[in-house]
Amino acid sequence: MKVFFNPKTVAVVGATEREKSVGRGLMENLLTDERNIIPVNPNHENILGMKAYPSISSIPEKIDLVVIAIPKNGVLEVVKSCAEKEVGGVILISAGFGETGPDGKREEEEIKDILNQKNIPLIGPNCLGIVRPSTGLNASFAPGTPKAGGVAFISQSGALIDSVIDNSLDENYGFSFLVSPGNAAGLSLVDYINWANEDEETKVIALYIEGLGDGREFYETIKNIEKPIVVIKGGKSEISQKAVSSHTGSLAGEAEVFSAMLKQAGAIEASSIGELFNVSKALSWQKPFKGGIGIVTNGGGVGVLMADYLEGESLPEMEKETLSFMEELMHPGYSASNPLDIVGDASAERYEVAVEGVLRQNNINALVVIQTLQIMTEPEKNAKMLIEAQEKHGKTVVACFMGKGEKTKNAIALLERNRIPNYQDPLGASQALKSLNLIGKKNEKNSF
Repeated sequence: MKVFFNPKTVAVVGATEREKSVGRGLMENLLTDERNIIPVNPNHENILGMKAYPSISSIPEKIDLVVIAIPKNGVLEVVKSCAEKEVGGVILISAGFGETGPDGKREEEEIKDILNQKNIPLIGPNCLGIVRPSTGLNASFAPGTPKAGGVAFISQSGALIDSVIDNSLDENYGFSFLVSPGNAAGLSLVDYINWANEDEETKVIALYIEGLGDGREFYETIKNIEKPIVVIKGGKSEISQKAVSSHTGSLAGEAEVFSAMLKQAGAIEASSIGELFNVSKALSWQKPFKGGIGIVTNGGGVGVLMADYLEGESLPEMEKETLSFMEELMHPGYSASNPLDIVGDASAERYEVAVEGVLRQNNINALVVIQTLQIMTEPEKNAKMLIEAQEKHGKTVVACFMGKGEKTKNAIALLERNRIPNYQDPLGASQALKSLNLIGKKNEKNSF
């Protein structure tokens, strides 16, 4: 797998200067990095100011990675040249193979066999490519390169990766790598998961799955993975299962069986893309915990919603010592319970004493702080206080600073720079906390 993540020399078959083409998109993404990029196109002598070669065999130097993005009918000849040249690895972007039916599947198998004979690993066909932000590699036609981070995103939909990258550019979370296996004629979903488990940069493995070639192998793999795995499954309805077959040539399988398998293996199933990354961000930034969640809020309604969303979780009551510690600075109308409603006019000083009091309580191992914006609210002071409180107590902390306007956005950015995830809605924060608690319980069980 290493050849895909930090190659020195990359050849792009199908490179072109034509606007809004896959070949140009690949070149532009690769040229943002300081690698030796070689365009391959028999119809051009120069592409984007670089010497172009007519074929793989005509390139004099060693090639670590070949990215192929040409029409299907020319792919086999290029693959044979890659085998003869003994390149390091191949990413086959081109579509029209196993996902189209038996004839396409036979051609796909032929490509696989040719590369296997030379031990050349293959990503694809019918894929977006691969992105490794930490090394600056973007061997894909995605719309940009995201920030480096701890989430590995493996998606059977390349288009979904495009949208996730675009969204992440305005957010604070990043990725260890992103890959779309496509038809997975070469490297399989299990190969990427095993790599992510060994990868030092990866803290969490996020998966979008439509279908599995070998469900037993997948189950045995994820059951033994040490890192948290978060999964969203496409193809749960009868109509969508038909779409899966034409998309990647996979079989979708029964949704209930798949969900039961994930639960038994200790993986987390997300119900939406939003939840997938709400949870993944929290798992990559915060430590798992086992039971005991405290809620501090300056809005009673959102505190009630948070408690609703956390139904089934342990929400310990405030102890006498905690209430005594906070009493002097609390409003007469504060709730004195969990959720701890410190009332809408709460100053940064009142937030601070509430957070300190709750985190002191031994049976509370995680805290969510909700902030709704009132005239007297001090978002940046609250953010700084929360960062310091987590450093002091070492407990799990999640924020729900609601709003993205001028008065709130700097506070949110400060929180997330310090790896405290923020959510705009109590539901997102509750999903994060539930998952951190689930992984904490799993880790404790496995530790024995």
